[in-house]
Amino acid sequence: MSDAEEPSGTGAHGHAHADHDHDHGVEGPGYATPQAAIEESEPEETAYVMGLYTGSDVDAPDFLAVVDVDPDSDTYAEVVNRVEMPNRGDELHHFGWNACSSSCHVGGLERRHLLVPGQRSSRIHVIDTEDRRDPELTEVIEPEEVYEHDLSAPHTVHCIPDGEILISMLGDADGGLPGGFLELNDDFEVEGRWEPPGEIEMNYDFWYQPRQNVMVSSEWAAPETYYPGFDLADVEAGKYGRKLHFWDWEAGEVQQTVDLGEEGQIPLEVRFLHTPESTHGYVGAALSSNIVHFWEEDGEYETEVAIDFEAREHPDWDMPVPALPTDILISMDDRYLFGSNWLHGEVWMYDVSDPANPRKADSISIGGYFGERQEVQGRELVAGPQMLQLSLDGERLYWTTSLFSSWDDTFFPEEGERGSVMLKADVDPRRGTLSLDEDFLVDFGDLPAGPARAHEIRWPDGDCTSDVWQ
Repeated sequence: MSDAEEPSGTGAHGHAHADHDHDHGVEGPGYATPQAAIEESEPEETAYVMGLYTGSDVDAPDFLAVVDVDPDSDTYAEVVNRVEMPNRGDELHHFGWNACSSSCHVGGLERRHLLVPGQRSSRIHVIDTEDRRDPELTEVIEPEEVYEHDLSAPHTVHCIPDGEILISMLGDADGGLPGGFLELNDDFEVEGRWEPPGEIEMNYDFWYQPRQNVMVSSEWAAPETYYPGFDLADVEAGKYGRKLHFWDWEAGEVQQTVDLGEEGQIPLEVRFLHTPESTHGYVGAALSSNIVHFWEEDGEYETEVAIDFEAREHPDWDMPVPALPTDILISMDDRYLFGSNWLHGEVWMYDVSDPANPRKADSISIGGYFGERQEVQGRELVAGPQMLQLSLDGERLYWTTSLFSSWDDTFFPEEGERGSVMLKADVDPRRGTLSLDEDFLVDFGDLPAGPARAHEIRWPDGDCTSDVWQ
């Protein structure tokens, strides 16, 4: 789509999202293009990682961990600081920045504040990272402010153009359905619902492509369904999602819903390619163990299973074990799709230069029920690879091992007792290979208050799972 053809106007709350020149210089946060992110970024030195005690025997609040990932540092691969939340029982899960590359045309904005929601508490924390190694909790949005809009259970946080923040909400105020989206302004004040109530029932992850005037969202289940843990009977009762919703980004309204059927049960993480001209993307259907490719054709979105992971027999299971791909991400150059099969214990990469025909490049078998490497530096791995993050240059892939406290207890009960680990693989993008870095291990089981679970990872300078371009 050319600049002349691009839709312009205002969003659901009157914010101009698309009416500007794409060939701009960088005045605000982030990078002008995905290629600029690759070329101009420095190697990551600090990682922010969700750490939680919710659902464990440790009576302590969840925290934001500051992890040293600078190989030249004396504290390399250590948790060097923690920002504790003021309350217990939040279940910190996913989190995001107040501003990113979609706002790089907006002067005066900084990628400085992290929005850290509590999945169970519906409390939203604002953390100032001006001092990267010593961030500070500066504000808390209490759950009552969220419930006022009949929403709960915040999940994905995306910074959206001009400084607003959009958060997917998985439930209503009582933990049932429907979910929706909560919008915050650039002063971290609750603006209200982003969409008209009733557009969707289930919600989970989302990604937007403003140049295409489209947003896509996926489905998990009502909080009252997934909070207690996974029960196959809930799937059979239709309580888990299997749909993708394609939205008019400017209007905040669903334009098309695609039922993925049996091949798309529990579609979780959803990603568009980074280039803003593309309509291609992928979603990981966890229970079906499929990666579904979606793309726009003649004004409608089409879907097709692009990668299928076969279930495997296990002596302790009375049914074949699904791979359960729980996270995916796309390299900044849109060449590789990475993913984690939590139950099988596999980290994989596929060449998606041709988005409709992914080609397996490499994988690592580690942890889970079948992983070949069950120890790193003598530390036993008690769960499979889960949340991923890739360096902006595409040469280092990191992951943690906790999914959700009650789901960990179902599939990997030792995770709550022993704590999570954070691991790393070196990536050769030219050859398309992965190799485990045996020198990198962050042990969240060895913390002062006791073993902790670790979940999502963010870099201070942006990353492959949060930055969007216009």
